[in-house]
Amino acid sequence: MPVWGFATVMQSRVEGIAVGERFYGYFPMAGLLRVQPDRITERGFYDIAMHRQGLPSPYNQYTRCQTDEAYVPELADFQMLLRPLFFTSYMLADYLADNGYFGARQVVFSSASSKTAYGTAFAQADGPCGASGEAPQCIGLTSAHHCEYVAGLGLYDQVADYDGLEQLDASVPTLYVDFSGSDALRERVRAHFGASLVHDCFAGSATNTDYLDETRWSDPVPQSFFAPIQIRKRNQDWGAPTLSRRFGAVQRRFLRAVSDPSNGWMTLRVHQGLEAARAVVEDLYLNGGQPREGHVVRLQRQDTSGASRLS
Repeated sequence: MPVWGFATVMQSRVEGIAVGERFYGYFPMAGLLRVQPDRITERGFYDIAMHRQGLPSPYNQYTRCQTDEAYVPELADFQMLLRPLFFTSYMLADYLADNGYFGARQVVFSSASSKTAYGTAFAQADGPCGASGEAPQCIGLTSAHHCEYVAGLGLYDQVADYDGLEQLDASVPTLYVDFSGSDALRERVRAHFGASLVHDCFAGSATNTDYLDETRWSDPVPQSFFAPIQIRKRNQDWGAPTLSRRFGAVQRRFLRAVSDPSNGWMTLRVHQGLEAARAVVEDLYLNGGQPREGHVVRLQRQDTSGASRLS
């Protein structure tokens, strides 16, 4: 089972990768991984092992912690949980701003308690590049039992449960950012806002794994957001080092906000070993997760000297 996390180099026959270095990336849930590094730079490397060739490039990229501007050692647990989600959040907020929010005066997020949704709201408030004028109002839609939590984040100008959707102001230009993937909810959104709906953005799904069927909808046809397209654009606009630096600065602010106990956004649950990982995954699958909880599993392996190495 693949997970995002950190690993320490235990053995290396590759120039440019030293024993003891720490890397961040997409790893199997295991104590040891053998990789075939290529495209080695000061920023990290790519694993070109044959069995990984069908994966999108980001899943084969391993980032060198010592040169990663977004890496903060004391926030590493939060980075494991949130960096992949927040990179999507940051690029989505940048995409919306880059397009002037499509003329909207309010942005409605579904599944507002999801990490990617409130990360987008954070990045939007933090001020991504590209927009001129004042950012639109930010409205979070969530289930009734998550309303208190979402309101407590302080990231949305207004919070409503799904039953309150039809009470939202439908007279102003509205942009819908969908993190739920619910066709039934999309139908209600489109019926309520009608001609005021200026853009319908499908950002992902917190509730199902079905792909968006764009053919069944009239204008505005839902548009799937794909972060690599905006990344490619910003690499051309700014250059990859500038994008990395800008993202790193915002991510540091986001992780500090999430990890601040006084904010109450997230509580870490730290577990030890593969058996604990099995129990965590089973519980999440059967019972769902709580938005306030993040789970980190530490895997350890004994090397030949008897020292315990963290992977």
